[in-house]
Amino acid sequence: MVAQSAEFFQELTQRTTLIEELLDIGIALSGTKSLGSLLNLILTKSREITCSDAGSVYLVDKSDDQPKLLFKIAQNVSMPDLSFREFAIPLTPKSLAGYVALTGDSLNIPDAYELSLEEPYQLDRSFDQDIHYRTRSVLVLPMQNHNGEILGILQLINRKVQPEILLTPENTLENTQPYTDWEERILRSLASQAAVSIKRNQLQDDIEHLFESFVRASVQAIEQRDPCTSGHSERVAALTVRLAQEVNTVPTGYLGSIEFDGRQFQEIRYAALLHDFGKIGVPEAILRKSKKLYPEQLEIIRHRFTLAQRTAEQDCLQTKYQLLQQHISQHLQGTTVCPHCQQLEQLDADLEATTTRLHYLWNLVLVANEPQVMAEEPLAELAELAELTYQEVDGQRQPVIQLEEIEQLQVHRGNLTPAERFVMESHVIHTYQFLNQIPWTQDLRDVPAIAYGHHERLDGTGYPQGLKSTNVPIQAQMMAIADVYDALTAAIAPTSTESRRLQP
Repeated sequence: MVAQSAEFFQELTQRTTLIEELLDIGIALSGTKSLGSLLNLILTKSREITCSDAGSVYLVDKSDDQPKLLFKIAQNVSMPDLSFREFAIPLTPKSLAGYVALTGDSLNIPDAYELSLEEPYQLDRSFDQDIHYRTRSVLVLPMQNHNGEILGILQLINRKVQPEILLTPENTLENTQPYTDWEERILRSLASQAAVSIKRNQLQDDIEHLFESFVRASVQAIEQRDPCTSGHSERVAALTVRLAQEVNTVPTGYLGSIEFDGRQFQEIRYAALLHDFGKIGVPEAILRKSKKLYPEQLEIIRHRFTLAQRTAEQDCLQTKYQLLQQHISQHLQGTTVCPHCQQLEQLDADLEATTTRLHYLWNLVLVANEPQVMAEEPLAELAELAELTYQEVDGQRQPVIQLEEIEQLQVHRGNLTPAERFVMESHVIHTYQFLNQIPWTQDLRDVPAIAYGHHERLDGTGYPQGLKSTNVPIQAQMMAIADVYDALTAAIAPTSTESRRLQP
């Protein structure tokens, strides 16, 4: 009676310990995010509970027309140095794992080498032969979620009589035993719990993949509107993350106290990828503007210069005609001296001078139209263009270049007028407003603020908030460096005479 009580007490203690282990496993499963870590945890704990020498985990892959099993991980206590690689096998009932995956039934096999040939499944002994191992007792369980979906297979091999024993082909029979029904029930429950964790992990991966695709689609939408900056966002993201990695290596000084973790690297990357998304709200004409004048403006001005030339020629011809009439009248009156010949020569000289001047001013327009820093002298000469006129069909005189166009040509640096630059700079506000509407997770909550600060400057002269160094996030400071660096170093597309814009 005493012996029976002691045995009962020992069994009760073991089961209590097992229940506590299962609770700990449940907590661990819910807190593991990496799929690889999750599968390793499932297999390790399952082996420990059953005192199994080896085991493996398969995942069901139905991504194409030919479903298959993915051999994800394997463990072997007796052969710890054995390396495994992931591979796929056909999903058929011929293998132990395949049969369980298709039927949902568990397999509890006392000796896999003594399976009846009538069974649809058989153990592939070639693996044992390759690694010099002996598989005996096997427990194969489906990892099935609450919807009945089989996500994977848990396979345990060789339940040992003592956990510290290392198995060899010679001692396997005497040191292993079959899996009990109670262990099978416990492990099937654990496998179902593991399936829920795997499904959660897969859903999280799907969500992250979905969001990653959304980010890339957003970047593509931006760059399709402005092919000049194609690849800019990706490069800035890579450069900014690289700078953050370098910050982690600085041991002293201001940067010595700053260290970014994996979550923050992802936050920095998303902020950099989407830092220019607000450009989707900038008019395309301004976004793609490569010179001071828009192409249609320059073409209209070219036609006006042509009209100005024709106007000068017409004025000259009309004056000549009047002089010719006077000459004929004087000739009929018997006047022998021609007082108009010298005036005709002067008219030709004046017309040639006007034509030369028009050509010079047109070339000045072409030079001034380039987005480069202009010297004061050419800028002053542009003022003459306001006085240059041509004659319309109705006889009205019109300026060759409008005042607005002169203001555009007189931009001292770059190619945008103050009004256009204000519209361009507003892309930062659009970016922030857009990103602020996304329900970011706690891990990524600073993405809008980081992107919002990528045009701020340490001295407070940046935009749109005019923040100074202490208020500009370090992530935004790194992004600003990467943004300007890429603008200065990115390859220039070989397109006629167009120059690359620089809008830091």
